Amino acid sequence: MSVPAASPDAAKVSHIKNVSAITERLRKAAGSAYAAHERDVAVIVEQVRERARAKQPVHIDKGGVHHVVPIPGDKRFSGSRIDISSLRRVLHIDAQAMLALIEPGVSFADLVKHTLPLGLCPMLVPELEGITVGGAVAGCSVESMSHRLGGFHDGCLEYELITGDGELLRCSRETESLAFEMIHGSYGTLATLTALVCRLVPAKPYVRMSYETYPDATSYLAAMRRHSDGGTTFIDGIIHGPSQFVLCIGEFADSAPYLSSYRGAEIFWPSTATRKEDFLTTFDYFFRYDTECHWMTRTIPPLTWKPVRRVVGRWFLGSTNLITWSGRLARILAFKKRPDVVVDVFIPSRRFVDFVDWYAADYQFWPMWVVPYRMMTGRYPWLNPKHWERMNDDLMIDCAVYGKPNSDPAVDQSQVLEEATFRFDGIKTLISRNHYTRDRFWSIYDQDNVAAAKRRLDPQGLFPELYEKAHRV
Repeated sequence: MSVPAASPDAAKVSHIKNVSAITERLRKAAGSAYAAHERDVAVIVEQVRERARAKQPVHIDKGGVHHVVPIPGDKRFSGSRIDISSLRRVLHIDAQAMLALIEPGVSFADLVKHTLPLGLCPMLVPELEGITVGGAVAGCSVESMSHRLGGFHDGCLEYELITGDGELLRCSRETESLAFEMIHGSYGTLATLTALVCRLVPAKPYVRMSYETYPDATSYLAAMRRHSDGGTTFIDGIIHGPSQFVLCIGEFADSAPYLSSYRGAEIFWPSTATRKEDFLTTFDYFFRYDTECHWMTRTIPPLTWKPVRRVVGRWFLGSTNLITWSGRLARILAFKKRPDVVVDVFIPSRRFVDFVDWYAADYQFWPMWVVPYRMMTGRYPWLNPKHWERMNDDLMIDCAVYGKPNSDPAVDQSQVLEEATFRFDGIKTLISRNHYTRDRFWSIYDQDNVAAAKRRLDPQGLFPELYEKAHRV
């Protein structure tokens, strides 16, 4: 079976030489901000060394909300705390080189506020304001530029890490390349990320949206590929039902004849079913799903909800508020054994129509958010080569299922979707409930590379193992 080659656009993200010299210039240019960073990192290094001497299991506490699905009885935070909540600075932006030196606790909303006045934005901006750059590295980020630029990790040049032994390490594709590649998708199981350098791309003040509706998955996928191959800037979609597939196409614009806002009474995702065109500020485009956290409030009738949004929305709306409340309710309602299904699954585009046919017949939960995604440099090293051969596609389709009820005691809908994803040669994120046996898990993930990275970065096992941390049922 042939394995797809890296995208021709991989040169945009991977072929930068002399990374150490470039990043050293950024650190010097950051001046006093970097001096403050070094002082904070020294404190964290000592925390790590103290926990290592005591042989205490740890978890990394970045402060704020964690963008993983709240689960009653979750043990991810049961270990001793490594507090990195001070690392929230944009240390330096080099507008000419289109590079940013930033700390992991910087949210994408804050980063975009720094870059847009310079006519720039990150190569990928996840859709929720509170997602941090460190979270986008440690997890797997995706958004509407992913069809041509991949994930946030693909646009990163260097990571600064504290290993489980308390060593301060800088790694890139040129130096300590396995550590660099494996920290992506490691979910806090290898090291503590303390700074990173990422690429920026040109941006304009506005985004013009157009909406194309298709009756079936076949024509929808063909349009998605046509736009992606044609160089469209932004592509994602909302599948409103088995015969209403909406493709959301975006291009930067210098001006706008009008502006829509989805931060008050109006909600973005339903608008895609009826609108043909829309204009948003670039900031509002990036975070158009944030107020609702996609559709976490979808069960409340719009006519009832709109006045409530106007009066109390600032306290309850927005992804940070909604995730915070979800976490609180998960603890209060600990008797609920099966939370709703909230997960992204990545299906090879060659299997997308088959997957949607199964989904429409057997799973039947709408809307579904859809994002095309390219792995810009070929197989990520944490993917098992045999599973990569099974995927065998140059374009993955992220199918996001947010909120399917899971109350039937006879059927665990989370496990049903997980098994279907594997059956259709896909892979899922590890932010939600995971049912994998060890054998199934390591048939998807590269156990040898994970073990090699663990030996280099955390030989004493200060951080949890990936399978144990991901096994969240």
